[in-house]
Amino acid sequence: MSSEILSVLEYMEKEKGIGRADMIATITNALKTAAQKGVNSGQELKIEINERNGQMHAWALLKVVDSVSDPKTEIHIEKAKGIAPGAQIGDIVEKEIDPSTLGRIAAQTARQAVMQRLRQFEKDRIYDDFKDQVGNVVTGTVRRRERGDLYIDLGKAEAVMNSREQVPGEEYQPGERIRCLLLAIDSTPRGPEIILSRSSPKFVRRLFELEVTEIADGTVKIEAFAREPGYRTKIAVTSTDPKVDPVGACVGARGARVKTIVRELGGEKIDIIRYFADPREMIIEALKPAVPRDIIIDEASHRILLKVATEDLAVAIGRKGQNARLTSRLIGWRLDIEEFKAMGDDPVQTAIDLLVSTFGLDAGIAGKLVEMGINSPGAFEGVEEDDLVDAGFTAEQAKDIIARVAAQQ
Repeated sequence: MSSEILSVLEYMEKEKGIGRADMIATITNALKTAAQKGVNSGQELKIEINERNGQMHAWALLKVVDSVSDPKTEIHIEKAKGIAPGAQIGDIVEKEIDPSTLGRIAAQTARQAVMQRLRQFEKDRIYDDFKDQVGNVVTGTVRRRERGDLYIDLGKAEAVMNSREQVPGEEYQPGERIRCLLLAIDSTPRGPEIILSRSSPKFVRRLFELEVTEIADGTVKIEAFAREPGYRTKIAVTSTDPKVDPVGACVGARGARVKTIVRELGGEKIDIIRYFADPREMIIEALKPAVPRDIIIDEASHRILLKVATEDLAVAIGRKGQNARLTSRLIGWRLDIEEFKAMGDDPVQTAIDLLVSTFGLDAGIAGKLVEMGINSPGAFEGVEEDDLVDAGFTAEQAKDIIARVAAQQ
């Protein structure tokens, strides 16, 4: 028995890092509780384990009386003096018993207690190891995918990246290395669950802090941030040192710094602009290369109406409104964009010119498209070759138009 206990103590200490004193307390408490419920029911016990050799000793704690009514809890004074010569009535004496009499159930309970303590220790260790890494970038190995969630081995623990924390379009196979943001540690009935993310804006922010030394040391500060994972990120930066160009520091020599981050993000586009406290200046900077013709600011509703020239409309709005949405989040104002129309403009001719300049179409074909209601690049949304053929275009013309539109998207 002592050799088995010693081997358990040594294993827990060397392999799992659980101290002997901790394990001894766990085993003795489990044995005592189980024995008191089994064959030693109602008896007060004392159990000790030698942490050097694993030898176990057990004692029954008996009250000294002159008339015994319960032999499990009491001992006659004459017998008590044989154990402790100076014993008196009312004293508690310790009578050593054979540990094997504690019973098989007590041994099984002790084993269960050891396993439970081990599981609890593993949970505590995971929490202690990773609680200070929340918000940092960690590297792991993809293990498996279950119901859309990705399970990643971080070495000391397994973490999960839920489907909502993954970047659309990214696919990882078991065995691949992956970098993620340690987003949070959630408490669950099974223990702490480590949540990872690649879609969080904090992930890109942290990558910039790791890659750009000026951000890490506080010389350059990220003032505003907006991201659509997998598509585009916009950040606005300032510098506390007038000699340091904040945009140039983030881009790096020949774009080296930002290229490293773009590669890590799988080609996600990143726009870095200079930050301005004035929303008017900020909107002008954020929409480049599109140039606003008119800016109307409504302070009361925290809204900005932006008017741009026809040729800049597609750039300002972006694919599926992406540029407008990101710009709105970046500046923190509701943003409306509409076409700027000068006095005397011919709307039909303006629409034709827009289609010609955007897609390189023949003016006659552009005119027919405008007649059928397609008067801007965005109006091609959902239009297919069959729709154009039904409107009077030849199959060859329809195929050419759709190809030109697809090339610009």
